Amino acid sequence: MHSMPKNSFYTKKLAEGCKICEEGAKLVLLITGLCRANCFYCPLSEKKRGKDVIYADEMLVEKEEDIIEEAELIEAKGTGITGGDPLLVLNRTIDAIHLLKDYFGEKHHIHLYTATMNHEKAKMLEEAGLDEIRFHPMPTLWKKIERTSFKKLIEKINIDKGIEIPLIPHLKKETMHLLKEVDKYGLDFINLNELEFSITNMDALDAFGYVAKNDESSAAKGSEEMAYEILELDLTTPIHYCSSSFKDAIQLRRRIERRAKNVAKLYEVITEDGTLLKGIILAEKDKINEIKEEFEIEDELIEWNEKKQRIETSPFILEEIADYLPYECYIIEEYPTADRLEVERIPLK
Repeated sequence: MHSMPKNSFYTKKLAEGCKICEEGAKLVLLITGLCRANCFYCPLSEKKRGKDVIYADEMLVEKEEDIIEEAELIEAKGTGITGGDPLLVLNRTIDAIHLLKDYFGEKHHIHLYTATMNHEKAKMLEEAGLDEIRFHPMPTLWKKIERTSFKKLIEKINIDKGIEIPLIPHLKKETMHLLKEVDKYGLDFINLNELEFSITNMDALDAFGYVAKNDESSAAKGSEEMAYEILELDLTTPIHYCSSSFKDAIQLRRRIERRAKNVAKLYEVITEDGTLLKGIILAEKDKINEIKEEFEIEDELIEWNEKKQRIETSPFILEEIADYLPYECYIIEEYPTADRLEVERIPLK
């Protein structure tokens, strides 16, 4: 009997795109939230799902330079273009590939996810410089993939190509059929992801009777067990399985660690998890000079955050002076991401 995987496993070679992802060195470029597949398990958030927006990691992209800025902040070695479905905005996707390749060079590895099986569009992406394409056949096609044009499409593609799907226990029979069939097509890899709960797919997964595998996980019970059953199929195509915990604990952590060291201000403390600790004072902007002078705080150790309308300083400094201030004071922990998601807030008085 197999023990359950703690992180991820792969058979034979690991796709180049996956290697860079595991380092946390890939920019996640959501090129649009639009998609025709309408998969019930789609985990995209409300601000992205079904909306024609662009996000570079957690940064809302308003201009091309935003994409480059985020890539530089995480010291990206590559980019994963995702959606929605990037082929629904083909010209935009091609422009993004050119932008990244022109700026970072040909060695900047770019992979792309799509549910669209169209050779002409795939060829255009290939000619634009795409390195790897990951197809996501809609679940309704899994039991009859041989009746589609997928095999012919794969035969015509010259770059690295594979499929990437979640492991859905109630679709086990369809999944097994799909994988055994596409194993004959000459794919370079098969990527399997643990099924996860999100705010937007929670009701749909609940309707099928899914529950979280434990109190600390967003992964669906039974999904991980499917990974080992698939290993028993002894497929010839290299398989990479990625668990929910591996994505969060390894990939995300490594990416935020890379970003933290590039965005942390002198007064912010980088934690072991790559998050940032700082002190915040809920006072008006015109109070900052008064506080600086009274407590002899150097300019680079205290500043006004215009977006969040607060004074920020070192957590160590604030611990020393909080009792002497007539304002609410907190030590906060937040991600070093563009949205600066707050993890914890501790009042000092």
